[in-house]
Amino acid sequence: MSDTSVATPSGIDTAAIRAAARNLDDGAVTEGYQANRQEVINMLNGALATELVCIARYKRHYYTVSGRDNGTIKAEFLEHAEQEQEHADWLAERIVQLNGKPDFNPATLLERSHAEYDDSDDVQSMVRANLIAERVAIESYRQMIVTIGDTDPTTRQLLVKIMAVEEEHADDMRDLME
Repeated sequence: MSDTSVATPSGIDTAAIRAAARNLDDGAVTEGYQANRQEVINMLNGALATELVCIARYKRHYYTVSGRDNGTIKAEFLEHAEQEQEHADWLAERIVQLNGKPDFNPATLLERSHAEYDDSDDVQSMVRANLIAERVAIESYRQMIVTIGDTDPTTRQLLVKIMAVEEEHADDMRDLME
């Protein structure tokens, strides 16, 4: 605590709380924010690019898979695309909360994404590509969580939440492998 800080019996720094109440331009980011905000924004934009590529891949697979025996797989692709869209929305929202700009630029999307796009026509190749992408996303989120540590609890919690869904997706794709 600073010299001008007054701690309450519970250890709360009232000077820091008052400073947070005065500095409104930074929105959700207070002086107590401990992470390197620009690094976190950059990580989140990489995750956003990955989610956007995953949406496109799952949607392409959803629309191109055919055959009456593939209805379950088709439905799974659509469900995953919708969940990846939700992840992209959460990431973009968090970037804005950190006073950053979400990067939706399609010209650089693939180079910023951790996962790859896939235009397979064979159903099992599609499933395999999605399983690989989910595993890439899981490892990317794991590394981001470790890097952030305790410096940004909100972002960490968001990444853990997304990673848990990505793990479910990987399980789903593994179950669909022949």
